[in-house]
Amino acid sequence: MAQSGTYEMKHRNSHLLVGYWSRLRRGRDVPDQTEIDPRAIKRMLSQVFILEASDPAHATFRLAGTWLCDRFGFELKGTDFLATWDVLSRNQIVLLMKQALATRQPVCISAIGSTSDCTMVEIETILAPLSFGEGGPTRFLGMVHFLGDTSTLAGRTLASQRLVGSTMIREDEPVEGLPPPAPPAEPVRVQPKAPHLRLVVSRNRAATIHCEMDDVMSQLLAALEIKRGPRLSLLGR
Repeated sequence: MAQSGTYEMKHRNSHLLVGYWSRLRRGRDVPDQTEIDPRAIKRMLSQVFILEASDPAHATFRLAGTWLCDRFGFELKGTDFLATWDVLSRNQIVLLMKQALATRQPVCISAIGSTSDCTMVEIETILAPLSFGEGGPTRFLGMVHFLGDTSTLAGRTLASQRLVGSTMIREDEPVEGLPPPAPPAEPVRVQPKAPHLRLVVSRNRAATIHCEMDDVMSQLLAALEIKRGPRLSLLGR
């Protein structure tokens, strides 16, 4: 893994997410959102989010895990990504998103989060570009982690973030620790008691979920519009 910039990834799960993103590409510049398999990143889902960033200056959360929403004290889905950043950081964050989309590379962002009473914590954020259908990347698969001792927060929510460093990541080799993505969809014989998932993208209707999952998994499945079917099928339109 090669990195360039003023910061290096610290959290193990950041490396794992970027490695998973890299394997999903299968030789392409970026993977498509419909190729994300929530089962492969299930243990990290509560800290995962997806951004709509066709206009980085107005990037919005398409979904965000429950841990992340709890840390900021409100439901992030549908809200402005830049709203959680202080005014001085916003222009730099927009430039980083534009650079990541243009170069087709993930960016790792280091920040200091503050509560309303000025209690602070170090934050690491990953933004990995995604396409969605035809055209170039317009979205991000992201994840947030706190670093160091977080006991001082004592349950308090974050009021803002301040950018302190960043680095663009070139993922030359897959990172071990997560299973490789499934091969392209092929007909699979299914046992009655072991259904697979079928990924169906439809912007006009909500997803129907028929399997038992935790709330965070259900959120991601709904956002990716995943339906249960006899085989794993990746369909986008």
